[in-house]
Amino acid sequence: MSFPLLTATAALPAVGAVATAAVPAAQRTAAKWLALLVSLATLVLAIVVLVRFDPGGARYQLTESHAWISDFGVRYELGVDGIAVALLALTALLIPFIILAGWHDADPLETGSKRWRPTQGFFALILAVEAMVIISFEATDVFLFYIFFEAMLIPMYFLIGGFGDRAHAGSDEKAAAQRSYAAVKFLLYNLVGGLIMLAAVIGLYVVAGNFSLAEIAQARTNGSLHMATSTERWLFLGFFFAFAVKAPLWPLHTWLPNAMQESTAPVAVLITAVVDKVGTFAMLRFCLQLFPEASKWATPVILVLAVISIIYGALLAVGQRDIKRLVAYASISHFGFIILGIFAMTSQGQSGATLYMVNHGISTAALMLVAGFLISRRGSRLIADYGGVQKVAPVLAGTFLIGGLATLSLPGLAPFVSEFLVLVGTFTRYPAIGIIATLGIVLAALYTLVLYQRTMTGPVKPEVSAMPDLRARELVVVAPLIVLLIFLGVYPKPVTDIVNPAVKQTMSDVHKTDPKPAVEAAK
Repeated sequence: MSFPLLTATAALPAVGAVATAAVPAAQRTAAKWLALLVSLATLVLAIVVLVRFDPGGARYQLTESHAWISDFGVRYELGVDGIAVALLALTALLIPFIILAGWHDADPLETGSKRWRPTQGFFALILAVEAMVIISFEATDVFLFYIFFEAMLIPMYFLIGGFGDRAHAGSDEKAAAQRSYAAVKFLLYNLVGGLIMLAAVIGLYVVAGNFSLAEIAQARTNGSLHMATSTERWLFLGFFFAFAVKAPLWPLHTWLPNAMQESTAPVAVLITAVVDKVGTFAMLRFCLQLFPEASKWATPVILVLAVISIIYGALLAVGQRDIKRLVAYASISHFGFIILGIFAMTSQGQSGATLYMVNHGISTAALMLVAGFLISRRGSRLIADYGGVQKVAPVLAGTFLIGGLATLSLPGLAPFVSEFLVLVGTFTRYPAIGIIATLGIVLAALYTLVLYQRTMTGPVKPEVSAMPDLRARELVVVAPLIVLLIFLGVYPKPVTDIVNPAVKQTMSDVHKTDPKPAVEAAK
């Protein structure tokens, strides 16, 4: 039997989480290094998956299938297509940077404080989230996917509620109350979405008799499985609702700004750059593949919601006074672009959406982690408390600028290519929607440049006059992300070559082809 590479990629961080949590309380540094080494080993396995994956081969590769709950048609089935491979690699890449960036975020507070940050628990929870996200990308059994789609909420709840931002203004009691509120809101929103999805998962089993994604899709293709139109639409809505909460799509987005504001910067990156990608990924893998006719039926409404997310998120980002909330609303706008690309039902749009998931993860990680370093130095999240930082910490300001320029999709940086593909793919089928969505680009330039101008330029405020520049550990975190933003901005081919075959298969699932150009090219 061949080596179960996909299982190992998910199991390693899971075992590492248990081992990290078991490190003796006094050995905090050992726990940190163990978590970092486990995350690096997981990255090595993800690279092996990436190397062994053949974009021109079968749709799902490196597959594993074992009986699990046979009486109910549940199997332990794993497999990856090009989209899953790209997001698995993104997850494995970001976790070591998240751990390094949060190296001191769970250290004990000052002597005499009644609060204690269990270092081992903090890093164990991060590894647990990584394991659950990875297996969510790999699962080709709907029930197996659902289990980990929901299970990842538990460690995320404790990361948000138990390890809040030290820059919080106010008493310990007030800060704890706001962290608790953000964590509970995150949990309730996602639990409601998950419970609705559970009803749809059960309904799918009643109709199909099993949970295997490949078998159900094949039965739909050869005509041996027929769903009534109303049944398919209800099942689609159950799945889509849960994914739209996770994504997050307007108006199901309101948990995100609170969660990111109250989290440490690394946990905020974990939320929006890693966990939220499961929602948009699942729209491609499950909604479009299992319910192709319902997906086309719901497309007009979803496109409108996506455009609202783009404009609404960008407008609220413009008006924010809190750095983390600004990045949160910017992410809502960006997820609107991703969902727009998915449901534009064109190969350019879906390729752009998948590429956007990868690029948004890198750009948001770069911007938010540098913002976290900035906030930890000043002790405040408020934009008004900064000014003139570029004069005293030029490297920090420069990396912050590059992260911001990537957020506004500046040509030459990675998000530009993906946003361009999404807009082109949307415009070819829905020109009015594409034109409105471009307003998000203008607003992105506004909130990003205003943020930089207010924090980094102008007179040096006394409170930041002694601010140190980025340290060696922080440079190790930020520099590779900046390099990736530039590399993928000028040469996105390595990613597009992997995802494009999977996109073509998804387009085939929904029986869609790209619209012909309105004007034929001259011969």
